[in-house]
Amino acid sequence: MSVPRMHEAASPLQICRIMRPDDANIVGNVHGGIILKMIEEAGCIVSTRHCNTQEGDRCLAVLARVEKTEFLSPMFIGEVAHVTADITYTSTHSLEVQVKVVAENILTGAKKLSNKAALWYVPCSLKNVDKIMEVPPIKYASAEQEEEGRKRYDAQKLERLETKARIEEVVPPQPNSEDSPKEQHTVGFSQSSLIHLVGPSDCTLHDYVHGGVTMKLMDEVAGIVAARHCNTNIVTASVDAINFHRKIKKGCVLTVTGRLTFVSNKSMEIEVIVDATSLVEAEKGKYRAVSAFFTFISLDKGNKPLPVPVLKIEGEDEQRRFEEGNARYLQRKAKRMAAQGRPQ
Repeated sequence: MSVPRMHEAASPLQICRIMRPDDANIVGNVHGGIILKMIEEAGCIVSTRHCNTQEGDRCLAVLARVEKTEFLSPMFIGEVAHVTADITYTSTHSLEVQVKVVAENILTGAKKLSNKAALWYVPCSLKNVDKIMEVPPIKYASAEQEEEGRKRYDAQKLERLETKARIEEVVPPQPNSEDSPKEQHTVGFSQSSLIHLVGPSDCTLHDYVHGGVTMKLMDEVAGIVAARHCNTNIVTASVDAINFHRKIKKGCVLTVTGRLTFVSNKSMEIEVIVDATSLVEAEKGKYRAVSAFFTFISLDKGNKPLPVPVLKIEGEDEQRRFEEGNARYLQRKAKRMAAQGRPQ
């Protein structure tokens, strides 16, 4: 039996870019979707490089899942984003990339940690996109490091299976202008959708959409929902796991829909789903491609958190989603307190 040859993980990759006015909202905060797109680009490059260090078909690393992404501090126009991506675990057919984003004020030299994320990629053959290649195993600094990575791998695998149960849930359409107007601060009032045709510039060498492009659209929709609910400046605070259920090909029409599920005193949880329909292969119908939960906060002119208007619940389905969102909120809060070493 041949023993797989261990590979040194690709050197950590860093990409840098100055934030421009078109990267930000009207008050100068860089959109979370821009940062998510840069995170995914760095992850794709470092994982694709690693997967092509072995013999055989050339391949491209495709995004399968993004773990919780934290937005630790806002980034502004004129700051430089330093995005560092490092491979931290490999399984037979997937690899984990951890990414950090540091914002630098090039006028003062001040730096701050802006974002942290973990992404999972799978390598697809350039000859046959449905063929998943094996991932070259990496060398670990210690057995403990490998074991911690294996635990993260098992946890995300279990969560992906649990997510499948709800991905086909139908989202009610937005009300027509002829319908009676929705009451402010209800789910229906702020629910929003974007329609996007996937073009060549959105796609990889396989003609499948970049994960970062999809995440940027999702953040835009979530931002519209949050702004409609609060009518204030809003920013992305965090993103729960983003699950990429099925590939999206060039020529597909994406319907990206966001709706409020839960509101606390100072945060909003917004469910965002992406449905895809092929213009070329219309007989295949619409399918659920991506799903995630975004958390937004409302800010005043000094970038201080503002109270969020109470969400008015209508019906059993909204009540159920609100209670599920509350459970996720309490879980996130408990994890945050534990990480800070504070009693709950």
